[in-house]
Amino acid sequence: MIYSNKGRKGWPLLVLAAFFLLASCEDPAKVDVQLPETGPQVKVTSYTKALSDLGLMSEIYGTGALKIQANPIGDNTGTSGSTGGEIPRDITEMIKSSLNAIGGNVIYIPYDPAFIQNNMVTGYSSFDAKMIPDVVVTGGITEFDRGLETRGKGNDASMEADFNVSKHLSSKVGFDYRDEDKTGLSRITLDFNLVNFKTMAGIPRMNTTNSIEVHKAMAEKELGITLFGASFGRKGSIKKVQGRHAAVRLLVEASMIQIVGKHLVLPYWRLLGDDALPDDVVMTAFAKSFYRMSEPDRIAAVQEWLFLHGHDVPVNGVMDQRTLNALRTFNPNAGPSIDVETATKIYMTIPIDNNAYARRLMLAGGQAPAGGPAVMPDVVPQAQAAPQPAPAAPAPQQQPVAVAPQAAPAPQASAPKTTMQAAPKAASQPAPRQASVAAAPAPQPASARPTTQSTRAIGRILSDSDW
Repeated sequence: MIYSNKGRKGWPLLVLAAFFLLASCEDPAKVDVQLPETGPQVKVTSYTKALSDLGLMSEIYGTGALKIQANPIGDNTGTSGSTGGEIPRDITEMIKSSLNAIGGNVIYIPYDPAFIQNNMVTGYSSFDAKMIPDVVVTGGITEFDRGLETRGKGNDASMEADFNVSKHLSSKVGFDYRDEDKTGLSRITLDFNLVNFKTMAGIPRMNTTNSIEVHKAMAEKELGITLFGASFGRKGSIKKVQGRHAAVRLLVEASMIQIVGKHLVLPYWRLLGDDALPDDVVMTAFAKSFYRMSEPDRIAAVQEWLFLHGHDVPVNGVMDQRTLNALRTFNPNAGPSIDVETATKIYMTIPIDNNAYARRLMLAGGQAPAGGPAVMPDVVPQAQAAPQPAPAAPAPQQQPVAVAPQAAPAPQASAPKTTMQAAPKAASQPAPRQASVAAAPAPQPASARPTTQSTRAIGRILSDSDW
């Protein structure tokens, strides 16, 4: 009974303390929240560096200029309109930024007919210096599957107890805890194709179909305590959704790296990470291009790639000792005849750095080392090796044909009457000169030409005949 009286005397003090506590609190009507402020940031993705490295790779491999254009590309599923923009409606600008970020030998040409037409009307533009694209990128967002997988889990715990303070007063003490998690999975797919601008036909096997999974998750936690009739508690919840637009940008960048790398027959997968696998399309295209090359062109092409690797070998289409020694760093059993496996290993592993780029500039400037004597195969007798210079004989037959048209345009600047008279003289004068020039480089059959042509023979795929 004494405890009961003390409890009754304590209640007014408790009510008075609660009143002062509420009075000291801030007016609920003046509630406010502070928003963090952040400055603009450069958008950097996991493929930003890979895009620029692809441009450097195109320069090192000497692919030649690739002029590429992108059609307006958007959401082909219609989901962007029905879901209020959950995925982007138009991804053309993302593709423009990705293609333009490659650089190197890849030249992006925008598609904007209205802009060009308006400039023509105002007289600000003409088509004299305009570039014509080689290929066009087409495609769109072809799949957006929502709710592919939904998972949920949670924990609940509660406890209650009654306490009798006196004969006329009782109270409850309780404890509640709840924990709940939910996850969801969706998938977005993009399709792209490469079209030959000249023929407006699709280029065989120049396509990509890539998907990315996007996730969302929600978590809630709640803790409640009931003490002497009053309840106290804390509750928290969070919901996270992986950015659909950011995921689409990653898909676009990866797809542009893939489709440009395929078309230029470059080992682009080296730029995507250690877990990326070689592309069968590129490997097959390289092998078939290598098989179609003549033996001097094969040697000259491999010499070029060896030079980019850092080996000081000549690029003349002749298998000398330095070239053979460099080959044996990749294949200890290499011989004078180069097999496709060794050539593939050399081509696919050319370094992508500034040193290799500097060596490409040296090749363009004709700064490759001079060649030595040819290495004769052990299985071929020397008596059979003597007739090798014979292919030099047809060279003069091809060169005068190529030179005669060059001399013919010279008289075009004169009057039409003298043009017909000057043509026979121009055609007759270069012939003796070409015969003497062709006789000098006979030991090196068409060796200087593969420095650029051999790489371009591997370069790009425009028709189904390449397969």
